[in-house]
Amino acid sequence: MNPSTPDLFGDLFAEPSTPKSPPGEGQISGPAEQAHLLRTQLHRHAHAYYTLDAPEIPDAEYDRLFRQLQALESAHPELLSPDSPTQRVGGAILDAFAPVKHRVPMLSIRTETDTEASGAEAFDTRIRKELGLTEADPAVTYVGELKFDGLAMSLRYENGVLVQAATRGDGETGEEVTANIRTIGQIPLRLPPDAPAVLEVRGEVYMRRDHFEALNERQRQRIAAGAKGEKTFVNPRNAAAGAVRQLDSGIAAERPLSFFAYGLGDITPASLRGPFWPSHYDMLMQLKAWGFPVAEQTSCVSGASGLVAFHQRMAAARDALPYDIDGVVYKVNDLAQQARLGFVTREPRWAVAHKYPAQEEMTTLLAIDVQVGRTGKLTPVAKLAPVFVGGVTVTNATLHNELEARRKDVRVGDTVIVRRAGDVIPEVVSVVLDCRPAEAPQFTMMAHCPVCGSLAEREEGEADHRCTGGLFCSAQRKQAIWHFAHRRAMDVDGLGDKLVDQLVDSDQVKTLADLYHLKLDTLAKMDRMAEKSAVNLLEALEKSKTTTLSRFLFSLGIRHVGEATAKELARHFGQLDAVMVASEDALLQVADVGPVVAHSIRTFFDQPHNREVVQALREAGVTWPEGDALAPTEMPLAGITVVLTGTLQSMGRDEAKEKLEALGAKVAGSVSKKTHYVVAGAEAGSKLDKAQALGVPVLDDTGLALLITGQKP
Repeated sequence: MNPSTPDLFGDLFAEPSTPKSPPGEGQISGPAEQAHLLRTQLHRHAHAYYTLDAPEIPDAEYDRLFRQLQALESAHPELLSPDSPTQRVGGAILDAFAPVKHRVPMLSIRTETDTEASGAEAFDTRIRKELGLTEADPAVTYVGELKFDGLAMSLRYENGVLVQAATRGDGETGEEVTANIRTIGQIPLRLPPDAPAVLEVRGEVYMRRDHFEALNERQRQRIAAGAKGEKTFVNPRNAAAGAVRQLDSGIAAERPLSFFAYGLGDITPASLRGPFWPSHYDMLMQLKAWGFPVAEQTSCVSGASGLVAFHQRMAAARDALPYDIDGVVYKVNDLAQQARLGFVTREPRWAVAHKYPAQEEMTTLLAIDVQVGRTGKLTPVAKLAPVFVGGVTVTNATLHNELEARRKDVRVGDTVIVRRAGDVIPEVVSVVLDCRPAEAPQFTMMAHCPVCGSLAEREEGEADHRCTGGLFCSAQRKQAIWHFAHRRAMDVDGLGDKLVDQLVDSDQVKTLADLYHLKLDTLAKMDRMAEKSAVNLLEALEKSKTTTLSRFLFSLGIRHVGEATAKELARHFGQLDAVMVASEDALLQVADVGPVVAHSIRTFFDQPHNREVVQALREAGVTWPEGDALAPTEMPLAGITVVLTGTLQSMGRDEAKEKLEALGAKVAGSVSKKTHYVVAGAEAGSKLDKAQALGVPVLDDTGLALLITGQKP
């Protein structure tokens, strides 16, 4: 048992010879009681998974319980009972659906729990032994398929027409869901004339990841709008199962479902009208020819080496697939060999499912910390009891933000399901509510930044909280310095990301003003910093001290204040002190400044730390010309919107933009009916086309020259 597994199952993973009771249970006196408890738990979780479509534990946790019961029954055959989960395939029947007796049972496939290459090699060894093959005999040919994470389905066609669709159910009897399955566009309603008179196609109904995310987003919007009875789904498999088993096929039609075929059930050749095929792969290709989707990754491979290569190839491609898989399936390709191998109890000997390391596991949430990102974003992070998931040991998982943590109702002490896929940051998927400790407190985002103590705010309409410390917060220091040095801000040439990292990590620069106190010997000692580079940087810093008010405002990194807004603020107020003391109402009088931007500016300058940094920069010698505010109506191009596109001959687009804005024009990035002029240079593209379509005047370099002199062409 993994030491991080929660106490939900107590010591049920102990060896059968040393049974112990789980928390809250009496002492288990022997294997019989242990088997009974395991069967009870497996039935409950299978009911939640298959019947209620609301899994309480990860698949890997269920598999471990299942193997524990198998081992116990193997050690004590007298404990085997007809109602044991090891003697059946899956779920139960909902009374709302008509039962369907499968003419050919929908049996499950044995699972190979060894996720390494040796698992594939062991299957090939077993097959060769059971076929009586020696080393001198040729390699066995197999078909490698994907193991989809969806809902098994049987489609029955009679005389080429889809007449019935049924779930697996318990393998012998399923549920009729024909009306819902007919809503899946990938499933043909009629087959070509050469199809058999009776054909049952077996396959998987699933939901693509992008469709799943879109569905959950719609669900969240409905919940936010006050819709009753709505919920978000835990995973695509859960969402697909819920859609298939809707009583209202109209609701099922709204759910984006897909289908892959992978086998056959009942078939009647009807006087040999349908073709016979010698291999499983030939059968799949015939199904594809009849209009059924077959996964393109399905491959014929040879021997153990072919199985290993297929397993590794699909593992590498797993995260890039548009749908979830939890492993691959190997099947003996030759149908005559399949017939010789036959079945054992509840599964065919000629097939096996080879799983990958589980992407979801269960563990305990020990604490919730809050991390501060480079831009000031506050992210709650779940600190977990170590758990092996997705091939690595995970101790942290993101909770994204306070709204998401509350939506999932994640609390310290909870037993949680953690998901990790590929290189994606692990996240908490859901909570096992049955295991919640008493009086577990609801998570609430802290009111102040855990790094610098500044106010933490969540803007209206946004999900994330952010630290308002800005220039003062050490967590944001590197981002603040990099932005400050940007060529459109203070334009400090030579101050790149790598050097910023070194200066901050070595505590040489703690605030922006420290940049102007750097010494030559300090810089020369930095990695990849020769003396000449250090001299150049000091010269660039000295040069940057003389700037403009708009560039300085932009360099401060005030949230929502870009270049254009900084220029409007400088024009409107004329002086930095006037901006720093302006009320939100006064800020709203500035062009392009709305309530969100006004609040952000006011919040920034309300922080004493930020005002101290501004003062320190002034004391370090950073200056700019100041004067009285210039009324917009006094500017020659006030109220004029211009779009620049293509390569200009007379000057660069950045230079043209600066000159136009200095005259009061607004330089926009897209063309609309409100655009007054489009200046088009060489190789102008779609913006020129749109201007011509809208009848917006188009200027060349000559027209631009007139604008820059304050004239309107």
